Amino acid sequence: MSLLCGLDSGGTKTLIAFANRAGRVIGPFRSASLDPSKNIAWPVELGDALHAAAGEAARQAKINTGADPFGFIDGAAFGLSFYSEIANFSRQQREAAAALLGARAIVDNDVRIAFDGAFAAPDDSLSATGGVLVLAGTGSMVWASHNGPDDPHIRIGGWGDAFGDEGSGYWIGREALTLVSMTLDGRRDARGLTDAVLAALAIRPDELLAWCYELPDRRSRFAALAPVVTELAERGNKDARTLIDRVVDHLADHAMAAWRQMSPAAISDKAAPLRWSHAGSVFNCRLLVELMTQRLGSAPIPPRLPPIGGALLRAARHAHWPVDAAWLDQLSRSLAQA
Repeated sequence: MSLLCGLDSGGTKTLIAFANRAGRVIGPFRSASLDPSKNIAWPVELGDALHAAAGEAARQAKINTGADPFGFIDGAAFGLSFYSEIANFSRQQREAAAALLGARAIVDNDVRIAFDGAFAAPDDSLSATGGVLVLAGTGSMVWASHNGPDDPHIRIGGWGDAFGDEGSGYWIGREALTLVSMTLDGRRDARGLTDAVLAALAIRPDELLAWCYELPDRRSRFAALAPVVTELAERGNKDARTLIDRVVDHLADHAMAAWRQMSPAAISDKAAPLRWSHAGSVFNCRLLVELMTQRLGSAPIPPRLPPIGGALLRAARHAHWPVDAAWLDQLSRSLAQA
């Protein structure tokens, strides 16, 4: 039996999944983020994650791997943060993937993989798909294309936490902590949000500095506060709602910038609605989706596949497996069950 391998690694976690020719999925298996900005031992950590996942997949599929633990993998696609953005990181990522799987593996940006999943289409209808993918997870970025064979791909944002990532989980957490510190000083009165954040962190006010500056992974821990804010906003807290309004401002600006840069056919009809979809944990907030729909003037297209499904789709095309509607539907159902 042969399988495909898909890997999706963002700022907080890595997911690895396998799929067969029927579109049935084994996994996903979760491991730590492979974010290269964290100074990880890149080839070692990718290898460890892939070996563990492949071993479990082979066991579940009853595959005897023999001397080659990856021999059953026909094709693989790795969606990795910072790929195609920083030359040194990209080189390390390509070399690590090639050392493990050779030409069977392709590497791309994790947001491109999410775009492929959201607008997934059978081989015979690619020219009719595409749009604007708004991703807001630990970080944020927009990826856009008509997805035809000659259409360029456009990316907006993705500048990272140093001076970007507006509207992301990290950004929401950081802005919430700013309100907390101002409230503790008496400069603002966001007591409801402050109490909720401190309770979620299980710390006293005088422990906030130590909590923050002793963190080994500040980016993902800040992002973990986003659900606290979105839940408060949905319950009517005015400070949390103001934060979510700012998130919508940022993400909508990203989306509209991408829409304007797409080929003239996309905007020749001024009344044509923006075709968009979304990915990332921030969009688990129902209120956010409603506000984005109002701001962009059109409802989102439900993602056909999650980002890890986009990786499996890219792996299928790289391995020259046929991709028809039935295979995509089965892949979608199998991932939803997983």
